[in-house]
Amino acid sequence: MAFLHKQHNVLPGFHLSLGFTLFYLSLIVLIPLSMIFLKTASLSWQEFWQIVTEPRVMASYRLTFGASFIAACFNAVFGLLVAWVLVRYSFFGKKIIDALVDLPFALPTAVAGIALTALYARNGWLGQYLEIWGIKVAFTPLGVIVALTFIGLPFVVRTVQPVLQDLELEVEEAAASLGASRWQTFRFVIFPSIAPALLTGFALAFARGLGEYGSVVFIAGNMPMVSEIVPLLIITKLEQYDYTGATAIATVMLVASFILLLIINLLQWWMQVSRR
Repeated sequence: MAFLHKQHNVLPGFHLSLGFTLFYLSLIVLIPLSMIFLKTASLSWQEFWQIVTEPRVMASYRLTFGASFIAACFNAVFGLLVAWVLVRYSFFGKKIIDALVDLPFALPTAVAGIALTALYARNGWLGQYLEIWGIKVAFTPLGVIVALTFIGLPFVVRTVQPVLQDLELEVEEAAASLGASRWQTFRFVIFPSIAPALLTGFALAFARGLGEYGSVVFIAGNMPMVSEIVPLLIITKLEQYDYTGATAIATVMLVASFILLLIINLLQWWMQVSRR
């Protein structure tokens, strides 16, 4: 005869905790975000489409999404390299370099923007030498990519690093003993194991770049149709009391962010399944 046994938690109060969690999330996240959709709902579909497809808005979309994607690609490559060095090698100053990876997390974005602008401006430490070769970073779309690369690097490193630490060296040694070259070992043994984490870090860096404002606004130059990002355009419309236009553009970014978060959660689920 089968009996149904109720599973007891060590810490009671599940229903109360769940209720408080839903209330807190609704108060802090869901209700404020729903106001954006309610404000946008006052627009007709034609009005909404006209606002979000204006030439200036489309240019800011292209810059924001394009620069975020390029920066995330750079971080996927070099973030993997940094994580590999921190995990596989021991050297003097390793702890310092490991701590510096988290600096973009702790550093105020405005400070990062000012520092990057001072570094890459025409009279900056690096900008003055790049100017000789005709390369302009500050106040150009290239400056936006540099700023987004700076703030996105930790997401890739901290996502890939634990996976590399969990990889067993015996598997690589077995592949080498079977005649695999270093490239074959990395391609067929190591990379399949770290690919889900690398994709997750890429998606996190990409999502972070879409919403970045402080570090970009100083180095971008903020020229419409050239170096104006979407968050800055939303701020500009709010300053002009164009709340409807600001919320319409914000709705597009909110939907894009939600899709990215869904992709990130799916990648994290894939990563957990692949590590079992």
